[in-house]
Amino acid sequence: MSYDIDTRCIHGLEHKNKDANNAISYPIYQTASFSHLTPGHNPSGFDYSRESNPTRNYLEETVSSLEGAYDTVAFASGMAAISAAFEYFKTGDHILCGEDLYGGVVRLIAQVCNKNGYEIEPVDTTNPAEVASRIKENTRAIYLETPSNPMMKVSDIKAIAQIAHENRALLIVDNTFMTPYLQNPIKDGADIVIHSGTKYLSGHNDTVCGFLCSSNRELAERFRLLSKTTGATLGPFESWLCLRGIKTLALRMERHISNAAAVREWLLKRTEVREVYYAGSGMISFTVDSKERAESILKNVNLIIYAESLGGTESLITYPVVQTHPDVPEETRERLGITDKLLRLSVGIESPADIIADLESAFENSRNAVIE
Repeated sequence: MSYDIDTRCIHGLEHKNKDANNAISYPIYQTASFSHLTPGHNPSGFDYSRESNPTRNYLEETVSSLEGAYDTVAFASGMAAISAAFEYFKTGDHILCGEDLYGGVVRLIAQVCNKNGYEIEPVDTTNPAEVASRIKENTRAIYLETPSNPMMKVSDIKAIAQIAHENRALLIVDNTFMTPYLQNPIKDGADIVIHSGTKYLSGHNDTVCGFLCSSNRELAERFRLLSKTTGATLGPFESWLCLRGIKTLALRMERHISNAAAVREWLLKRTEVREVYYAGSGMISFTVDSKERAESILKNVNLIIYAESLGGTESLITYPVVQTHPDVPEETRERLGITDKLLRLSVGIESPADIIADLESAFENSRNAVIE
């Protein structure tokens, strides 16, 4: 039977490792190792938790169900998952990457990928024709975020997947902002899907994790080997926290979306706001009329928390130029619009009236600060 995603968030789908005691909340197998009955005979199939753990496996099967993936590997962070994805390639490979990316990925490219001899080229993935024009004989992958972080640029996954596959390249999509509740890149042709599970999937600002979803067996086996070898897999307690968070993903996403839509409408009416960038989920970026205004808003929010990260129950406001994207070259930041006037808002699930009232107060206080 095929279940709606709302149901799969709660129950998963045809899990291979049912709990022996039929626990409704899957147990935390907080163990490093598993015993063997005799040499070469371990009926549970588990040996060592770096390689596999029942709680983590249950979570991985749940995420695979939500994304329509062949297999998923859970990592200790979103960056660990992204790093494993790039480890698939070898010296001399050419990879096209979206030009508007999370700053941590930019740092990974500069500090690790370049050292490994990859040829990384930025491209505007919102323009399929430009992507096609940048393909080379040694192009092995196209990597993109959609919507992008922080400028909320949207790429056509189907169109980019077609370009990639016509050139025997892989398409890698970071689906953190939209989540599988709103977007399924594999169904649109992506080969690999990445999540910072810290964000909407866990959803409570209380754990750090990442996911690497594969569309086929060959990729899955490679990433399983890489995860076991490099060792950055997710622990059982964090796996359980994310499982618990996913149970309410559908409900939370509906509230994130409705709250963000209300905040967007409010921002569009403010004379201090110059641009609003919004692409659907609970994420909004906006520019104000001065650096002083932006910094004053950050100082004067009360209910909304000035902090990095996103996708949790609490509303968080971030200053990308300082917090998430300082490793992006200044010239690139300016061209993309990541300036000292840009703020990124992760709209939580509080009362929308209270979120807007807090913004109203912060904006009014910023007016006084700018005047003074």
